[in-house]
Amino acid sequence: MLPPLTAPVMRFLRAADPARATAFYRDVLGFEIRGTEAVRGPVRLSFREDGDTAAYIETSDLDAMRAAIVERGGSPKPIAKLNWVKLRMFTVRDPEGNTLWFGQSYNEPDRASPPPMLEKALPSLPCTDVAAAVAHYRDILGFRINYQQADLGVMDRDAITLLLIARTPRHTGIGSAYFYIANADALYAELTAKGANVQGEPVSQPWGLREFLVLDPEGNELRFAQTFE
Repeated sequence: MLPPLTAPVMRFLRAADPARATAFYRDVLGFEIRGTEAVRGPVRLSFREDGDTAAYIETSDLDAMRAAIVERGGSPKPIAKLNWVKLRMFTVRDPEGNTLWFGQSYNEPDRASPPPMLEKALPSLPCTDVAAAVAHYRDILGFRINYQQADLGVMDRDAITLLLIARTPRHTGIGSAYFYIANADALYAELTAKGANVQGEPVSQPWGLREFLVLDPEGNELRFAQTFE
């Protein structure tokens, strides 16, 4: 018997063949099918050509869920323990190639820790042409110029500050920065409309972040990520 699903989820999943998708969700995952929608407890999944490619689903008994999926003909991956998000989790793919993450949280007592010392990060990204980089971050990526000189640009957006520094023998190659944001899809739409070098649509990852990658004119990597349920 399949254990209950415990957290509300509503997703539009990508499907070229909704009938094939819904058959899998009914026969292997135990969902009730209502047209092109699969429903089980608080989880509602719909299928369309331009939908997402992943969904995270919580269950009350992860081991029983995986065993039931195997018994019903599915091929879930082994269970992994993700300490940084306090989840046990496994993945399974549907016939349309969508990834489903089934997870269950676990509780461990927090370790005593000293008062926090680090408060904020200030990434530095190397640039051959600092002035051009400053203009790009201002006009395309939505940053404000805090300070600028020939070999330095101090750029602000909301609570984030980053430095654009001159490329030197000490600062070669490319840099990278990771930003936690409020809405990945909204920022993706904004940056795409402004002509940013976006490297693909936002993708929901198994570690609980929906993220996408942007390259600046110097090749520096900017990854933007939103937490999701």
